[in-house]
Order: sequence, then structure tokens, then C-alpha cells
Amino acid sequence: MNKQSRSAIPKTGLAGLKENWHSDLQSGLLVFLIALPLCLGISVASGFPPSAGIITAIVGGVLVSRISGSYLTINGPAAGLIVVVLAAVQALGEGDAMAGYRYTLAAIVVASGLQVLMGKYKMGQLSSFFPTSVVHGMLTAIGIIIIATQSHVMLGATPEPGSLFSVMAQIPNSLFNMNAEIGLISFLSLLILIIWPLVGTKIPAPIIAVLVGILFAWHFDLIHDQAANRTKYVVGIPDDFLASFYFPDFSKITSMAFWEAVLSISLVSSLESLLSATAVDKLDPYKRHSDLDRDLTAVGIGNLVAGLIGGLPMIADIVRSSANINNGAKTAWANFFHGLIMLLFVVLFTELIQSIPRASLAALLVYVGYHLASPETFYRVREVGKEQLFIFVVTIFGVLATDLLMGMLLGIIVKLAINLARGVWPNNLFKIHFTIQQPDKDTVTVKLLGSALFSNFLPLKKALARLDKGKTIIFDFSEGYLIDHTVMEYIHDYMQDYEAQGGRCRKVGKAFETFSNHALAARLMTEDDRK
Repeated sequence: MNKQSRSAIPKTGLAGLKENWHSDLQSGLLVFLIALPLCLGISVASGFPPSAGIITAIVGGVLVSRISGSYLTINGPAAGLIVVVLAAVQALGEGDAMAGYRYTLAAIVVASGLQVLMGKYKMGQLSSFFPTSVVHGMLTAIGIIIIATQSHVMLGATPEPGSLFSVMAQIPNSLFNMNAEIGLISFLSLLILIIWPLVGTKIPAPIIAVLVGILFAWHFDLIHDQAANRTKYVVGIPDDFLASFYFPDFSKITSMAFWEAVLSISLVSSLESLLSATAVDKLDPYKRHSDLDRDLTAVGIGNLVAGLIGGLPMIADIVRSSANINNGAKTAWANFFHGLIMLLFVVLFTELIQSIPRASLAALLVYVGYHLASPETFYRVREVGKEQLFIFVVTIFGVLATDLLMGMLLGIIVKLAINLARGVWPNNLFKIHFTIQQPDKDTVTVKLLGSALFSNFLPLKKALARLDKGKTIIFDFSEGYLIDHTVMEYIHDYMQDYEAQGGRCRKVGKAFETFSNHALAARLMTEDDRK
């Protein structure tokens, strides 16, 4: 980065507010328009009251934006947490939705304590331990689950209780027996979400879909029809927003189900937040870097506050953060404005929120779910290598057949087994060997000895982060054995980032075998072919 671009980096704190309030306020408003329907839809799909997602967005914007270690991320509820939160509500509530909700709030509070501790003890590199294919498999499985469950809501039907595969199998039956009015609102909303972005306007597609849904809900009189059952088809939040606050119930803290919920919520919330913050850094036009440990601590504090007053857990969300950057945000004040506008809107326009049909929100979630589990995702994973696709598919089926934690654990076990089958020594699975030397003042040689894998490369990652900027870094793989895709991807990103800041990077060593034609595929090095 040259001197001129460094001087153009936006200020932070109150100076940043004074300098960039106009662009950050505009972006915050546009992000709010995306966030409102997502917050409501995610809440309902998670088994929480609709207002829970709004509470989380407000806390994430107004509080977390002031203490986080990132610049352009937007904090709030995300689709990736629907699966774990809903599972917690069902397991802890045992048929009583409200009791399950309050028990889950308690699990969120405890999970938030774990997140704060992880941030304090510098565990912001947590995401490094999960293979790329396992993470993609987890997100794809979540997308499939969202599509399967929300399809019934789009059709105005309620499936018979059963396993996830049973819920999937009942989609054709719901289609044949759908509520025509609800189905029309759903499919119009979905059509708008698909077509509206092609128009090229700054008004987000989700808000247009919701407004059209409100119009049709009014036409079909869904708001006043069956008054006793009004929340069956439209959003139900209290007229007084303060009445939306509920407090956690810790009476199940000794149960196994409670601690399974705690671990699931803390793991998924932390992992998604770290991955999203890292991805947003790559999109930041000023190439700023988030303090991941501070960010994790801030999200933990936000989840603590949200859990204590009735909110969902939050993450740094990539969808809203990308929109934030595209709308011209400069600092974390955009996140603050998004939360503040959310608070003002829910207080001043409660009746409008109460008019939003659930069908439009379900269509929005199915749209989000499709992007998580699109055929393109399978294709991209397959490009990297057949073994990556196998791990990816195993993780998906593991999550669908059991739960999120077991599915990810299964994917990691399969990945470790493949590495052993390829000749990695057992004592190299979790311990990496490398040297860093500086033959002259402008050159640094990073030499790998043995295998570099998702399960052992964290020390290498930390060592690279400490290197001075502006030098020539040589990655010497000539005495390496197996370098897996996760490490190849990290080194590729590191080299791009280092060079963007004025340094130079190059790799030494020739692969004897790569496991696909992809540039970042796993590769084996051998004695005969080292150069």
C-alpha cells in the first residue's frame, strides 16, 4: 500500500464519525432494509418470537459496533444459526415452545461466556482448525435444512412431526395441498428476490418482496382474518416493543441437552463470525485487518446482552457486510446506524411490521438457503479435488442425519483418515515442522519440513503474521511432503495480501502429484522432484 492510500484510510472513533457520517448513515439505512426482513424470518424459523432477531440486530449495531475489532462487518442474526437454535428450542422445550425459548436464552448466555473467554485467550484463529471442505459442507447442509423446513411455510402447510428426512419427503404433499393465497405471496416474493437485482436499483430486493407481500396480505385480509390465529400467517410482535423482552431460564443447566446447545451455539456463532470477518477484510477497499480476538470478545459480549433480554445469538454476517461495503460504508459507524435505525423503526412503525406475511419471510430464507447450497458450491468443491468433494458430501450427510456438531466431527475424522492414507506420519498430524530464516535484510525464507495440514498449520499462520512488511518472502516447499488444500488456500491469500502491502512472495518446490488441476489443490512433494 503506497503512502497516498495509507493517508486515505478513514479515521475511527468520533473523528471517523465526523469525517464519514454521511456515507455511513446512508449505508446503515440500506443495510437496515436488508436486515429487517432477515431478522424477522430467522427468528421465526429458529423457533423464537419474531422480535428476537430485531433485538439482536439492535444490540449488534448499537453496542458491538463500538467495541468490536472489525471495521465494516454487520453484526446480527444469521441463517447459519437457525439449525442449532431451533434444535435447542425443540430439545430443551420438549414440546413447550415458550419454555424451550427461555431455556435456549440461558444456553446463549453461557455460550457467550465461552466466546468472551476464547477472545481473551487469543483463540480468534479457531477457524483455522476446520478444513475448508468441512466448513463448506456445514454451510451447505444448513442451506438444505432451511430450504426443507421453510418450503412448507411458503406453501402454508404444516408437515407431520418427524425426522429431517421425513420433513423433506413431505414437501410434495404440502405442494399438492398448499394454501393458494399463501403460495401466491411466497412465489411472488421469491420471483422478486430473483429478478429485482437485475433492475440495478439501490433499493434492496428483500424490502420490495416484503412490501409486495404486505400488499397481498392486506388484499387477502390475512391480518384480520382468524384474529385468534393471526400470527399463523403474519408476523406477531407486541404493540409495545419492551414487552418483547424475555429473560433466560437456567433451570436446565445440568442437563446434557443444555450443554450440547451451548457448545453448538458457541462453535457455530464463533466460527461463522471469524470466517465472515476474514472474508469482509478481503472486500475492504482499504485492506484493513480485523482484530479477530477482539471481534470474538465483542460478539460474545453482544450475545450475552442479547441472551439476557430475549434475543438470538449474533454473528458477523457476510451478506449484510458485503452490502455495507457495496453501499459505500467507511467505518463501523455504519453498523451502529443500522442498529439505531432498526430501534427507531420498531418503536415507530410496529403496525407495519405486524403486517408482514410470514410467507414473504419464508421465501427470503429459501432464497438464502439456495445460495448456501447451490449446485455451484458442489462444482467449486469438486474442482479442488475428488477427496474434497467426498469430505464435503460426508459432512453434509453427517449434519442431516445427526446434528451439526457430529456432522462436522465426522468430516474432520474423514479428512484426518485421508491424510494418514496418503502417508502423513501420525506425529505430523497435529504438529508442524518449519524454519524461518533471514539470509539478508530484505529476504525471509519460510521452509516447510514434512506435512502442512489444516490440523497443524496454526503455528505457521501465527509466525507468518509476525513477519515484517515490505520484504521478499520465499516459501520453500522442497522438503515438504503433503500440503493440503486448506493450507494452500491460506498461503495463496497471505501472499496476495502481503504483496498488496508492498512486499514480494514466491514459492520454491515442485509437486510430484496434485489431486486435481485446481491451482490450490492438495499436493505431494517427493525427494526425486524437489527443486
